Amino acid sequence: MRIDLIARADGLRRDRVPFVLATVVRAERPTSARPGDRAVVLTDGTVEGFVGGACALSTLRAQSAKLLRTGGSTLLRIVPATGPGDPQRAGPGVVVVDNPCLSGGTLEILLEAVMPATLVHVFGDTPIARALVEVGAAAGYDARAVADPAAPVPPDAVAVVVASHGQHELAVLRAALVAGTPYVALVASPKRGAAVLAELDLPPAQADRVKTPAGLDLGARTPGEIAVSVLAELIARQVVAPAPVAAGPVTAVDPVCGMAVAVSPESLRYEYAGHTWYFCSTGCRSAFAADPAAHRGGREPDEGGA
Repeated sequence: MRIDLIARADGLRRDRVPFVLATVVRAERPTSARPGDRAVVLTDGTVEGFVGGACALSTLRAQSAKLLRTGGSTLLRIVPATGPGDPQRAGPGVVVVDNPCLSGGTLEILLEAVMPATLVHVFGDTPIARALVEVGAAAGYDARAVADPAAPVPPDAVAVVVASHGQHELAVLRAALVAGTPYVALVASPKRGAAVLAELDLPPAQADRVKTPAGLDLGARTPGEIAVSVLAELIARQVVAPAPVAAGPVTAVDPVCGMAVAVSPESLRYEYAGHTWYFCSTGCRSAFAADPAAHRGGREPDEGGA
């Protein structure tokens, strides 16, 4: 299970899918989870892996939805309802949730938001293109080189750098401009860069968007030095990926226990009086189904709520 989960997380990173990696770091009986248990939580609330039963999963989904909107990491401590006198309360980087449906145990789960790195689309199969990928990876970018001029420019790419030594430059530059990529650059000498821009025959506003020669003027000569100059320009211009934004599941309040629960395809629910009510556990759902009139404290789901 752990090997499969690690492979799944690697695949999500490769496919640039945001997710939360959840790892149980402490489990106090009675709990069904054990230290080292892991799961990944997707933006729609889907949980793959195991870090606890239904009560823990409801809290996990709700907290993961928050983390996917802000990025970073936090320690989630799920405890029975003990009140504010509990010495193990929340602190910096710690979220404590009183879960009334727990059977008495305590879970501590490390939640880490894994967001796609800033994507740099590099066109070319040249020493400079390869250096851009290597140096970019060392700097924390997701730099990907492609040699096919027909390859689409990824919509979330913040930069397109053409380093193909004259091969298919015009088509790729035009595609990057059409895609609205924030940083578009051509690796070329000043003379050849000017000739390429002239051949593109762009309106002045469009032509100004193509940076050539690419990179800061650092006196770079080698492929590695040129790669550093390009990445330095990205940093200087503050060309970065947008702040983490993942809609995440909407949330609702369990009408029985009052817990915030995430609304996802796997959420427990019950249809009553023309509304869908959501629950943290089968126990709360059964209690509501037995006497809905006694448990109408819940509310309809709220976008982005917690």
